[in-house]
Amino acid sequence: MTESVFAQRIQALRAAMQARQVHACIIPSSDPHLSEYLPERWQGRQWLSGFDGSAGTLVVSDSFAGLWTDSRYWEQAVNDLQGSGIVLMRAGQADVPGPAQWLAGHLARGQRVSVDGQVLALQVHRQWQTALAEYGIVLACDLDVLGDIWTPRPALPQGTVFEHLPPFACRSRTENLAALRAALAEHKADWHWLSSLDDIAWLFNLRGNDVPYNPVFLAYALIGADSARLFVAPGKINEALRDTLLDDGVTIEPYDGALGALACLPEGQTLLLDPARSTMGTFGAAAFVELVEALNPSQLLKSRKNAVEADHVRQTMAHDGAALCEFFDWFERTQPHERITEITIDEQITAARSRQPHFVSPSFGTIAAFKANGAMPHYHATPESHAVIEGDGLLLIDSGGQYLGGTTDITRVVPVGQVSDAQKRDYTAVLKGMIALSQAQFPQGTAAPLLDTIARMPIWQTGADYGHGTGHGVGYFMNVHEGPQSIAYRAVVTPHMAMEPGMITSNEPGLYRPGQWGIRIENLVLAVPAQETEFGTFLKFETLTLCPIDTRCIATTLLTESERGWLNGYHEQVRARLLPLVQGSAKEWLIERTRPI
Repeated sequence: MTESVFAQRIQALRAAMQARQVHACIIPSSDPHLSEYLPERWQGRQWLSGFDGSAGTLVVSDSFAGLWTDSRYWEQAVNDLQGSGIVLMRAGQADVPGPAQWLAGHLARGQRVSVDGQVLALQVHRQWQTALAEYGIVLACDLDVLGDIWTPRPALPQGTVFEHLPPFACRSRTENLAALRAALAEHKADWHWLSSLDDIAWLFNLRGNDVPYNPVFLAYALIGADSARLFVAPGKINEALRDTLLDDGVTIEPYDGALGALACLPEGQTLLLDPARSTMGTFGAAAFVELVEALNPSQLLKSRKNAVEADHVRQTMAHDGAALCEFFDWFERTQPHERITEITIDEQITAARSRQPHFVSPSFGTIAAFKANGAMPHYHATPESHAVIEGDGLLLIDSGGQYLGGTTDITRVVPVGQVSDAQKRDYTAVLKGMIALSQAQFPQGTAAPLLDTIARMPIWQTGADYGHGTGHGVGYFMNVHEGPQSIAYRAVVTPHMAMEPGMITSNEPGLYRPGQWGIRIENLVLAVPAQETEFGTFLKFETLTLCPIDTRCIATTLLTESERGWLNGYHEQVRARLLPLVQGSAKEWLIERTRPI
């Protein structure tokens, strides 16, 4: 595909807009379930622009096309958008207006902006409508202008649904439904609507493969006090599983009948709905019921892993760590003598994980980024564009796995050849930030975004910063990104972001120098009780990830005694936990890389 194809598609969209009497069109990165990773059918922003990052909003008018995306993707977007005529709008910069603000400043009163309401969050719709209405601009949500030109459009995924079973499923389906119904009663609601796929998969102890890397399936759910209706395309659930679900009070209905069922709810009844996780299409279908708007109860329920789930995750981390030992041992033995590329690394690390028990798939696309590629936080190598691992430089590898007993996500940076003093200073600043958050103790209920500055302080002290958050929630054999907690100081703080025992969160500060190198060190941590005093209950983090942190990149004189102690203690734990799981040269590599400093 040539670069000019995307420019041609933008022109085709403008022609369709003119035919529909639309003056601007918004193409968000979303689907009817507001997923982070999208089935091909809803990757319209990528199809139009060529930009394949996971976050971005495309706005097209008769004379302008702009892509808004955050700092994780700026360098990638510059490359992806070449030749398309689309302007990169660097979201988050002080002088860059948001999409709604740009539209308000460039369209005339009475003109129409189109966005497909079936893929637009109700919460976002309200924000955009308020911003545009002030200027007399109409936001039309009943048109799918992209659908006029996207032919042939990819079909819906047809993956099968399977049951997440004991011993790894640690809460029964009936327990999950009972907990949800208790929350429903607290909200004084008759019904609860679910369209977010991870909430549905968790609630019913089901998994699928409709979305890359996330073990979920396309579905809707409508829950009442004595009924549970699961809307799934025919053929995705076999008869045996259908009978099992029916025994637990769950009925299976066609996927395309979900909105119709919602519209048939008795007038005057109340529906619990999450405006951040439900679309305008849902809102339109629920016209005759009274809405109770609140966070999906399942968001909090699944975020707090119970003790048995935490034990399974600890075991999973050990197997994941053993796979990484095998991989890094192979890499260090092989790289000086054979041609290894960023693509090779992805293949080898996935192969190492696949040899571990209960492995299902990667939890996201592996980021193997050498030298300047590491400065793009969400870089991904392709067969057409990737680096060979040779010469001097830093290699950043961010990868993870889906296992029946948990989800992993880890980033390590390793040296290839010589490491400069400047690289060591940056690496050490990032390590100090990661250690600081690892050692944090804080009152239970502290809003997660407030913890972000703990990790940033050592990096800020060098005059540097990073554009992404420090931590995201992680699911249990579920999405690698889950809420409601988020360790990111730029996030809007809500009561639901409080850190609670059982929450698993990433700890991943970074430092990126465009054109030179990128550094990120990431472990997953579990919030656990620390102590109770007259001031209340305090939490701390238990580090779950088990893999050596490369000490060859550290400027050891910059570490405090406390930081040295933490690192040596961590490596002692890694060695003890992983030695029984590795053998041969991988065992020798583990012993060498966990020597105290």
